[in-house]
Amino acid sequence: MSTVELTKDNFDEVVSNNDFVLIDFWADWCPPCRQFGPVFEAASERHPDLVFGKVDTMAQPELAQAFDVQSIPTVAIIRDKVAIFSQPGALPESALEDLIEQSRKIDMDEVRRQIADEQNKQKQ
Repeated sequence: MSTVELTKDNFDEVVSNNDFVLIDFWADWCPPCRQFGPVFEAASERHPDLVFGKVDTMAQPELAQAFDVQSIPTVAIIRDKVAIFSQPGALPESALEDLIEQSRKIDMDEVRRQIADEQNKQKQ
């Protein structure tokens, strides 16, 4: 599956309708972004069950700001509508594959419990 261009207009729909979304925050002027692009695209071909989205930070500054993107490229992962990972830097292919496999193994019920516990502590 090829990557999907994410914009402020389609972002919520894509995240709501898919259980696992990987996001590449990038810009055309950024050499590391151009280097990472083919690695991200190749991973999208190897994992057709996942959604791979790209956010052009110059065209979509609101999305970059919402994820507190400070440098690019930044890779983020959303599972079951919960952001579980975000890290700047171009990843080599092996590191991206490892990240995908680790993210598949995360127990999202446990993540939701931890979020609920944290929210309850803040209310007290």
